[in-house]
Amino acid sequence: MISGNGLILGASQGIGLSLVKQLLAESQVNRVYATYCHPESATELFSLQATYPDKLFCHQLDITEESQIVDFVKFLQQDIQQLHLGINCVGFLHDAIQQPEKSLKQINSDNLLRYFQINSIGAVLLAKHLLPLWKHGDRSVFVSISAKVGSIGDNHLGGWYGYRASKAALNMFMRTVAIEYARVSPRTIVITYHPGTTDTRLSRPFQKNVPPEKLFSPERTASQLLQLITKLEMPDSGQFFSWDSSKLPW
Repeated sequence: MISGNGLILGASQGIGLSLVKQLLAESQVNRVYATYCHPESATELFSLQATYPDKLFCHQLDITEESQIVDFVKFLQQDIQQLHLGINCVGFLHDAIQQPEKSLKQINSDNLLRYFQINSIGAVLLAKHLLPLWKHGDRSVFVSISAKVGSIGDNHLGGWYGYRASKAALNMFMRTVAIEYARVSPRTIVITYHPGTTDTRLSRPFQKNVPPEKLFSPERTASQLLQLITKLEMPDSGQFFSWDSSKLPW
């Protein structure tokens, strides 16, 4: 059972929004903090806040800006002393300007930097500044949404240089965070998680060859992740899990 105070980063749509909905339905969850980057994409999140004004608290945050993370954590610390669950759903694959690279000739340094800032550096900055809220006697879990394509051992197709590399960096960052957290916040479990192909805006252009039974709704993805979280034990910290709770190669 999920309990205590929860934080969903990147909660305006897709997996993050579904996680917020499911946490709000948990009676043992006291407060849910949800972040969004762009207000225009967070209308459904704002509607939920109006429905749960004493349980859901929304905050605008760009995790690529460390000063914003600092201010956000100060806001949290004024409200709560302990955080029990944090799930970072912020990620970037493509938009109207930038697409994943199919070959070396498409490599662009600015695009690579953007992948790393959003997909990996932001997560380790969160780990840095959220640490005081994990330092308590209760079990807590910090999850970063990764991707199977970030597995070096599982890379048999190539391509997608920036996305693959930034997710591999995320995995290394959080593995290293888990080792430090074991010393300074020993009741916090840190994992990265591959949610499977989820029917969201991020994956929509790339769903053509995905079997129907392997294309998950955001609701199913959120449910599978929360089920895994309830089963995690301290030795699982620092691991890379797949949607079916199996461990993925680095």
